[in-house]
Amino acid sequence: MRAVKPFESHRLGPIDAFWHVLNFFAPAAGVALLASGLAKLLWRRELKGVGWVRLAAWASAGGAVVLLAGLAVFGHDGKMATYAAMVGACALILWGVGFGPLKR
Repeated sequence: MRAVKPFESHRLGPIDAFWHVLNFFAPAAGVALLASGLAKLLWRRELKGVGWVRLAAWASAGGAVVLLAGLAVFGHDGKMATYAAMVGACALILWGVGFGPLKR
């Protein structure tokens, strides 16, 4: 039996890479969808003019940027500090789109 070199059997095919990237951004999408839905439910009258899809898209994009920044800063994903920053950024973006300077 021959010895396996480190990382020799860990090559990503195109389908594996697709799922890896999709799962990397899944927390941002999940938090954005949940937070925007709850915001529309809690502040129904105040957010009547702002679409749910617009809130979710902005929050998801902001969460994705924070996840990429966390990957750049820490060198790998899955740090609790990155997730905490993602939740904070999502809240700030929802405020900006719903009530603040990004509201149309």
